[in-house]
Amino acid sequence: MKQLTINIPENTNLDKKETKRFLAAKMYEAGKLTLKQAAEIAGMSVIAFSEILADYNVSFINHEPNEIIRDAGKF
Repeated sequence: MKQLTINIPENTNLDKKETKRFLAAKMYEAGKLTLKQAAEIAGMSVIAFSEILADYNVSFINHEPNEIIRDAGKF
């Protein structure tokens, strides 16, 4: 897995785990990551990650049906 370092100002109160989940959810929403990839970045199972997507106003089903079927075969 690649590593990405983000510099965040000291005066922010960002939680590392929450930030990873947020970024993973938004990248999934944008179609940059599969559900499985986003869950991995968030440090969660695919099922658990799919359950928190609504917390970030991200729809679980935001991809073409053939993409969902392809991804489902990777679990």
